Amino acid sequence: MENTLVDKTFRDSNGKIVLAEMPNPPLILWIVASLLTLVFTSGKINTVLDFLANGALFTWAWMELFQGVNYFRRALGLAVLIAMIVYKIQ
Repeated sequence: MENTLVDKTFRDSNGKIVLAEMPNPPLILWIVASLLTLVFTSGKINTVLDFLANGALFTWAWMELFQGVNYFRRALGLAVLIAMIVYKIQ
């Protein structure tokens, strides 16, 4: 099999096309903490949950950026990091 840009972008080291994977622990923590912020909408609990959610999403994006299985996953990590920064500075 040729190692074209399309292959590097969407295939993993085994040659399988990978766009999504099972959530890893940081992504699961982000989902749970984000959902709980909808339940606890104010107070210290909300602040802690928001901090956990942002930290978990940052960790997930950082891991994808530097350890993603293909260029698409790495670009996804970069896009999430940029989106987090833009959202926080607004």
